[in-house]
Amino acid sequence: MTSPVMNEPVRRQWMSRDFAKIALLIVISLLSIGALVFPIAFRQSELSLKVGDVSPQDIQTPREITYDSQILTEQQKEEAERNIQPVFLPADSTITRHQIETLHSALNFIEAVRQDSHSSILQKISDLNAVDGLVLAENYAEQVLEIPESRWQTLQEEAVSVLEETMRNTIRENEVYDAQRRIPTLISFSLSEDQAAIVTAIVTPFVTANSLYSEDLTAAARKNARDSIKVVSKTYASGEIIVRRGQIITPAAWEALENSGFIRSENKTQDVIAAVGLVTTLAVFLLLYFLRRNLPPLNDIRSLLLIALIFLVFLYSAKLVIPNRTVIPYLFPLAAFGLTVASLYSLELGLVFTVILSVLTAYGLPNALDLTLYYIISTSCGILILGKGRHIGNFFWAGIAIGLSGSAIIFAYRLPEALTDWLGLATLSGAAFFAGLAAASLTLLFQFIFSQVTGISTALQLLEFSRPDHPLLQFILHNAPGTYQHSLQVSNLAEQAAEEIGADAMLTRVGGLYHDVGKAANPLFFIENQIKGQLDTHDDLDPTISAATIIRHVTDGISLAKKYHLPARLQDFMREHHGTLLTRYQYARALEIAKQDSSQVDDKIFRYPGPRPRSKETALLMLADSCEARARAELPKDENELRILVKKVIDYTQREGQLDDTTLTLKDLSRIADTFVNSLRNQYHPRIQYPELDRKTTPVGELPSPLPGVNEKQA
Repeated sequence: MTSPVMNEPVRRQWMSRDFAKIALLIVISLLSIGALVFPIAFRQSELSLKVGDVSPQDIQTPREITYDSQILTEQQKEEAERNIQPVFLPADSTITRHQIETLHSALNFIEAVRQDSHSSILQKISDLNAVDGLVLAENYAEQVLEIPESRWQTLQEEAVSVLEETMRNTIRENEVYDAQRRIPTLISFSLSEDQAAIVTAIVTPFVTANSLYSEDLTAAARKNARDSIKVVSKTYASGEIIVRRGQIITPAAWEALENSGFIRSENKTQDVIAAVGLVTTLAVFLLLYFLRRNLPPLNDIRSLLLIALIFLVFLYSAKLVIPNRTVIPYLFPLAAFGLTVASLYSLELGLVFTVILSVLTAYGLPNALDLTLYYIISTSCGILILGKGRHIGNFFWAGIAIGLSGSAIIFAYRLPEALTDWLGLATLSGAAFFAGLAAASLTLLFQFIFSQVTGISTALQLLEFSRPDHPLLQFILHNAPGTYQHSLQVSNLAEQAAEEIGADAMLTRVGGLYHDVGKAANPLFFIENQIKGQLDTHDDLDPTISAATIIRHVTDGISLAKKYHLPARLQDFMREHHGTLLTRYQYARALEIAKQDSSQVDDKIFRYPGPRPRSKETALLMLADSCEARARAELPKDENELRILVKKVIDYTQREGQLDDTTLTLKDLSRIADTFVNSLRNQYHPRIQYPELDRKTTPVGELPSPLPGVNEKQA
């Protein structure tokens, strides 16, 4: 829920950050262009072929080409002309008026027949059927003749109204039947079913087409469709096959061969332009991606610098060792880049940057298309299998997935070839498995190094910090067991909500375990560590001193976190789980002492230092912490009271602006509330009160055994 009002310093900070991101993108783009242009090696070939010949071999483009295709342009013009539907004139109001007048005439004739007292019923029915275009079934005709005059006037008015409404729409020849079928839906519900049927029978013959086909407009539309087709530009990627061996060279294929320039000049201007175009396109894609997605790493210049550095290292390494090689392109562990980004940041970023690096790495190589797919698909499979990388085994299986998917791509592109080199396929498949396992190993190494440098919390680190035998958790357990239990409950509560809204559940859970670690420094100042019935430590303290003591658990927690080397991301939970909220109990006591004169009480003294939550995860912890504490204090009797309690907490947090720096939506808050209610309902459900047993009236077998070393009297 981002604040709609941004003050000037914050706005300048965002502008500066956006400028830095754009500058970084420009620098990376220029360096990428250099990587593409410098190592390109072009092959020259010369063939003597004409249209209708059979290709003696697979013919590949020596480089990426783009040309204006006259043949493809003409094909598209013809296709556009065929796709033009017949053009109809606008609805003609004259036709509508004529049909309504005709209906009036028919109704007048029917009225005359009804008033004819000299004709028999059969004669009148025959006269009704004499109306041009009007065919009434015998039962309808009898009803028309017998219906009372006042009701008949109503039917006439309804018939005219329905016809007007029907003909007001555009009706073409092929739409008349549909328009007639819709007539019953337009009739007033005040009429009976039989009367509505009479209106339908009268109106239906008068519904006709009011939009006529225009041959001239259709011809003009087809001409405009042809003229609107621009010259088609045909592009072949470097190494893409134009004609396969044994295929007849068609005019379109010959046009491509002619424009491919098999005897090519040494001028590299076109190559530079092509590389600039490709990199610019990818840079624009990334820029739009940055603008559309508000992921935390994209707002952190340090994270972007790290990703850019890893990207350039892999790109330049690939361009140095891959060109003009046969096996090394499949042996190169390019997937390590995507796996590293995914494990450090997110699966989405890993996939996006993998696509960009794969395209640039394979650019300029003879088999660029299959190599691009090889890199993208194998790395994507590895990323999806790795997930958050919570176990070492995940890295192993990610490497296997890279090898399997890479082998599948190799077989898919190599098996259709006329002469299958099985030894070569086996070699390339082995290279794919080696690349996968090497990428997984490098990812483990990179993850450890970069997490230490940047302070990023990886899944493996979080698992290590969540172990109950971690020294800091043991410190909390021994010094503040009540806080330890409270932290467990809050972490479980926040974790379930994180899973519900798609936040990082593991990070939320571990952050919840440590968020109150500062209370272990002064455990008796916090109610969960006090023995029930004893004097509260805060009762005899001045409210300001009491508030300062309570607030200090945040800074004490940061000190302990640094002492035990907790990552900065976990320290955020300690700083932000109270945001800038008030210590309400102490503030209320101060107001009570000041006789409710708020001018005598400085609320800043009673506020936590913040900052407010800056992520979904820390916001979830804030809400879970407050809901769990209030539920434990108030012990709601049923689900309705529990839901009201949760809503009060969320509403109060919103009113205080604590969620303004997060991306939580109202839908997220609703789902969070439901999750909290379900979890707390199970946690604080009513329990059976067990009755005491009377030894005199209870059978001996039902009595509990006395404790060892305690006689019956003592028991």
